[in-house]
Amino acid sequence: MESLLDSSKGLFILLITASCGMISHAQIDHWETVVYETDTWNYLVPDSDVDDMWNTQAFDDGDWLSGMGGFGFDDGDDNTILSPGTISVFQRIEFTIVDTASIELALLHVDYDDGFVAYLNGQEIARELLEGDGQPAWNQFTTAAREATMYTGGLPAQYILPKAFLTDYLIQGTNVLSIQTHNATLESTDLSSRVFLSLGITDTTSTYGVPPAWFEMEYSNLPIIVIHTVSPIVDEPKVAGTMGIIHNESGTNSLLDPFNEFYGEIGIELRGSSSGTFPKKAYRLETRGPDSSNYNVSVFDFPVDNDWVLYAPYADKSLIRNVLTYKLGAEMGHYAPRTQLVELYLNNQYVGVYVFLESVKQSPGRVNIDELNYDDTTGNALTGGYVFKLDRGPAAWTSPYGHQPPAGGVVQFQMQDPDLSELHPIQLNYLKNYVTDFEDALFGPDFTDPELGYRKYIDVRSFIDFMLVNEMTGNLDAYRVSSFFYKEQESIGGKMVAGPIWDFNLGWGNCNFCWGESVSVWKMNSNGYCYGDGAHYVNRWWSTLLSDPEFSHEFNCRWQELRQTTLHTDSILAYIDEMELYLTDAAAHNFERWPILGSYVWPNNYVGATYADEMDYLGDWMLERFAWMDANMFGSCEDLNVENDYQVEFIHVYPNPTNGSTTIILRESIANGHLEIMNELGQLIYRIDLVNQNRFEVDLSSFDNGLYILQLFNENQLISNQKIIRN
Repeated sequence: MESLLDSSKGLFILLITASCGMISHAQIDHWETVVYETDTWNYLVPDSDVDDMWNTQAFDDGDWLSGMGGFGFDDGDDNTILSPGTISVFQRIEFTIVDTASIELALLHVDYDDGFVAYLNGQEIARELLEGDGQPAWNQFTTAAREATMYTGGLPAQYILPKAFLTDYLIQGTNVLSIQTHNATLESTDLSSRVFLSLGITDTTSTYGVPPAWFEMEYSNLPIIVIHTVSPIVDEPKVAGTMGIIHNESGTNSLLDPFNEFYGEIGIELRGSSSGTFPKKAYRLETRGPDSSNYNVSVFDFPVDNDWVLYAPYADKSLIRNVLTYKLGAEMGHYAPRTQLVELYLNNQYVGVYVFLESVKQSPGRVNIDELNYDDTTGNALTGGYVFKLDRGPAAWTSPYGHQPPAGGVVQFQMQDPDLSELHPIQLNYLKNYVTDFEDALFGPDFTDPELGYRKYIDVRSFIDFMLVNEMTGNLDAYRVSSFFYKEQESIGGKMVAGPIWDFNLGWGNCNFCWGESVSVWKMNSNGYCYGDGAHYVNRWWSTLLSDPEFSHEFNCRWQELRQTTLHTDSILAYIDEMELYLTDAAAHNFERWPILGSYVWPNNYVGATYADEMDYLGDWMLERFAWMDANMFGSCEDLNVENDYQVEFIHVYPNPTNGSTTIILRESIANGHLEIMNELGQLIYRIDLVNQNRFEVDLSSFDNGLYILQLFNENQLISNQKIIRN
C-alpha cells in the first residue's frame, strides 16, 4: 500500500494514540506538500567518510553541490544526473514549518534504487535495504537490488510520521530533511532518489504546496494493523510497543480511520526458524495491560487470550496456504488456529499482507484442556493437561524408539504448554511414561488389540485426521517438526490427541526438495535427508498405525467421507478463487513492497509471473494431489455407502453447475487436440482447439439452461466425456 491519503475526500477523522491508550480525535482538513523531489537540494557524492552531523540542523553544507531533486543515473527519471559507478549520494534540504500545532500527520514518500536511510532533524525516519544501526558508511552497499517504480508508472514507497513523533522532532521554524541513497554494487547500472514530504493539516489555511498528482488514497479491504515499538524488534526478549487495529464493518479501511478493533500495549519479538531468514519477518506478540502484565483480549471475535502471532507469508506467494489449511482442519471438527488476513504497518513502514492468528497453547478457546499447575503432582490433576510436540529445540525427553528405517537417529519431544522450565519433574516423568507406554503398545505384539494395543492411549480419529491433513497438503514438515499433541486428564478420557495442526507454508507443492513438489509420495514414507542435521526424520508411529487393517480401513473411510464434504474438490477450488478475488488489491500492495513475483524464493517449486498464476498453481497442485490420494488410498471402505463423484476425471470443470463462465482443467496438457461442447440434442455449439493447454475458461452465459456434454479429443481421438449444467 504505497499511498493512503486522498486530498479530494474532504475532512478525515484520525485517532491520535499515546502509549497509555486512546486520548483524542482530530480532524485533517486537507493535505499539503512541503518538500518536492524537484526542489533544490544540497548534495554530496562522497569518496570518504562523511561528518556524523551531516543530517542535523547544525551542519554547514555550504561547500556541497546544489541540484534539482531526483538524483541518480540511467533510468531517465533523474533531474540531477550522477556518474555511473556512484556508490552513494547524500542530500539535504531545509524547509520551514509555520505552525506545528496544525499538523496532525506527515507522510514521507521515497522512490529509490537500491536502498536509503532518511532523517528528520537528525532522527532516522525510514530505512530500506541497508543493514546495521546508525548511519551506514558512505561505501556500504545495499543487501539487495531494488528497482525504482515511478518511472514505469508506479507509486513511491510511503512512510508514516504520526503525531507523537512530530511532536518530538518537528520544529516550528527551520527543519532539515536528509537522505542517503546507496547502490547495490559498484557495477550497478542505475541509481534513483526521488523524495517528497507531505503534511496533514487540521485547519483551512494553505501554507505549503499542492500534493503531487499521484498523491491519492488507497484503501484496504483487509483490516489494518499499526504497530510502534520503543526499540528494534529482536528474537528475545519481547520489546514494548503499541498496537492499533482498524477493522470497519463496511470492509473499507484506511489509516485515517479510528483504531476501532483494538488499541493497547504489546510486547513483540521475532519468530520463525527457516522463515526467519526472509526479509519479511514474522512476529510473536502478547497483549499487555498498563503494568506490562499479560492482558486477555478478544480480537476479530477470537476467544479472549493474550498470545498471538503475526505470520508473514513470503515464500508462500499465494499468501493463504496456512489460512486454507487451518480452515479445512477446523471444518474437519478439530481446533485449528483462527486466522485473519491483515495489512501491517510497523514503525511507520508498510510491511505487507500478514496473517494474524492464535498461537498453540492450553486455553478454553484454543486447546481446551485443564490448566496444569506446578503443584499438580498427584491423582487426576497430574494426568492433564499437557501440550507437547515434535519440533526443533531443547528436548524434554527422548523416545526409546528411533526413526522409521532406513534413517537412524533419535526421536525427541519438546514441551509447548507448560514450558519445560515450568514443568515439575514428576509431571515430566508422567507424560514421558504415558507416551512411552503408547509406543510400547504400538510396537508390541498385541498392538491391534483394542484393550492392550495403541487404541488404549490415543484418540484414533484425531490421528487419522492429522495424517490426512499432512498428507493432502504434501507438507514438507509433516511428522518431523511443528507436530503438536495434547493430553487431557484421565477423568474426562485422558487419551493423547494429535493436533492442533500447524505451519503449512511449505505445503501444497511449495517446496522444491525432499519430495515437497511431488503429488505422488506419501509424506510418512519420504524419509530422506531433509534437514541440516539428522534429527528430524519421520518416526515409526504412522506407518505402524497403517499396518493395522482396522486403522487403514478407518483411514480410507474417513478420506471418502471428507471428499464428499469438507475436502470436496469444487469447494476448495471455489475457496481459492474467492480468496484470490478478496486479496486482489492487498496482494498488489504486498508485492509492490516485496517484488518477488516472477522470482525464485527459497524453496519455491513453482515461480508464477503473477499472483493469479500462483493461485492457479495452488489449485492445480491440489487437484493432482487429491487425485493421486484417491487412487492410492490405504485400506478399503466398501461398506461406506457414498458415490465416488469426488474422483478427479481427466477433465475437471468448476463451478458445475454454472450460470456464467466455468474453468476447465485437464490432468495433462494436450499437445494437439480440441474440446467440443454439445447440447442434449447432440448438436455442436462450441469448439476450442488445444495446443499445449491444460487450463482455460469457457463463457456459458449465452447458453440456454440445461445439460451439456463436454468431449475432449486428442489427435481426433475421443479420450474423455464430462457433463456440465447451465442454470
